[in-house]
Amino acid sequence: MVVRELFHKAHWASVRAIFGLLALSLTATACTDADTERLANTLESETRVSGAETIDLGPMPPAGYAWVIFGADTVVAEVAATADERAQGLMYRDEVPDGTGMLFVFQDNQPRSFWMANTYVALDIAYMDPSYRIVDIIAMEPLVTDSYPSDAPAMFALEVRQGWFQEQGIAVGTQANIVFGVQGR
Repeated sequence: MVVRELFHKAHWASVRAIFGLLALSLTATACTDADTERLANTLESETRVSGAETIDLGPMPPAGYAWVIFGADTVVAEVAATADERAQGLMYRDEVPDGTGMLFVFQDNQPRSFWMANTYVALDIAYMDPSYRIVDIIAMEPLVTDSYPSDAPAMFALEVRQGWFQEQGIAVGTQANIVFGVQGR
């Protein structure tokens, strides 16, 4: 059964809860106490009432974050969906802890190019197509202003600490599942 199906079947609530706790523990190491409390409150199982029907949303990433899931490995990623967020990216960060990163979301699928101006941490970038399949992975060096173009059109790009993809056995062609946090939760 694919991971995407696990998140959609009600009897798999415990699996979603485990992923939620894993994401919380990974994110908590990179957050302030206030951020950790906000994440804990957001990741708790919630319900919404729609008419007479109650819908169990289960654990989900907080607004502005996404879980990028590669089989047993999950990245808790900040989402950069606006032009300003994408331009800022991971600039001026001193570290990108394991299991965390940034997911760049675009409105269309086309060749992409990133650079590392004002970025102090060595990163890997995985370019992904609209179905979340990795089409290219590139190692990027800190402070390099040359472009790192994708080999194929991409609609998403995930940046993580350099070497993380290789350590996890994640390569071009790997399929991800992405669970986005919901605004206004």
